[in-house]
Amino acid sequence: MNFATQLPKSGNRLASKSRLQFCGQQGLFKQAVPKELGGLGNGFQELVEAHLKLGKVCQDTGLILSINAHIWGSIFPLMLYGTEKQKNTWLPALISGEMIGGHAITEPQAGSDISLLQATATVTEEGFVLNGHKRFITNTPIADVLVIYAQLDSKLSAFLVCSDDIGADFKDSPEVVGCKTATMGDVHLTNCHIPLNRQLGKTGAGNMMIQNALELERAFIFAGIIGIMQWQLAEVIQYSRQRMIQGEHLGANQAISHKIADMKCRLDTCLLWVNECVRLKDAEKRISLASAQTKLIASEAFLQSSLDAVHILGAKGLMQENKMLELVQDAMASRLFSGSSEMQKNIIAALIGTGTGFKTRKN
Repeated sequence: MNFATQLPKSGNRLASKSRLQFCGQQGLFKQAVPKELGGLGNGFQELVEAHLKLGKVCQDTGLILSINAHIWGSIFPLMLYGTEKQKNTWLPALISGEMIGGHAITEPQAGSDISLLQATATVTEEGFVLNGHKRFITNTPIADVLVIYAQLDSKLSAFLVCSDDIGADFKDSPEVVGCKTATMGDVHLTNCHIPLNRQLGKTGAGNMMIQNALELERAFIFAGIIGIMQWQLAEVIQYSRQRMIQGEHLGANQAISHKIADMKCRLDTCLLWVNECVRLKDAEKRISLASAQTKLIASEAFLQSSLDAVHILGAKGLMQENKMLELVQDAMASRLFSGSSEMQKNIIAALIGTGTGFKTRKN
């Protein structure tokens, strides 16, 4: 995969889509996908290595966010829950990058708490009619299809909705700061009609599908970001060697060298956690706890290392055109996407038998 010399430059919505399509053409969406479904038939270790390489080359957190929304939000749900006909219809174009996908969970009144989701689906003789409002959905303005979660007979279920379906409006607002190359927006569903063959998975399987998609996203979205952190560390080390203060290079200052040492430790810790998720997935074991731990540790580490990098660069790090300043905003966003740091702590506490998600069994 030759990301370095060929990746299209970021810019408008069209450029964002072309960058995702390019990644598909390079085979990035084939990682950890069985050969019989059009993938490479390899494992999650190869997926992580490919994402690391991309992050180190492009340093584009928004692109990495978009890629992960596409993979875990549309490709893997279709792989895991789609009928044979749905897989044959949708997967080839999604895996090749010809079509761009994602998933729509969040609503204006419902962020991390999916029990508050209010979008609805009603069954008719011709198909389903969807109504609702989704917010802050990655890839929405450039997506060809989204896996949208809605209540069907008061049971959370999943549906494949295309951008050109009547009653579906994929918008490019509101704009947010951070990960700016990841196009994001609202989805308005107003009597949106889709055929019966667009339901994905069984009625009521929405909770399980969302949990599975988010676990995978939390586990592996930081593979690409760790690549960025590797670039970030290399840049800071180089600067500390070149910058001279009172006849000594900046890195000779213990306060600076300690910050760089901390950045290195955070980087390697993040990589260890992602590789633990790889080990579990390739062994076909659950990653519920490990993925929440990975997301929590990695997002906090990315933010602190980004702040340290700007601090080490001094005023240069505050210049508008400096990549390090942009990464601080991206790192702030990383504490929120795929579930906030506080939500990860809730999940961890519940899974180890404490916290608000744990209920004592009564005899």
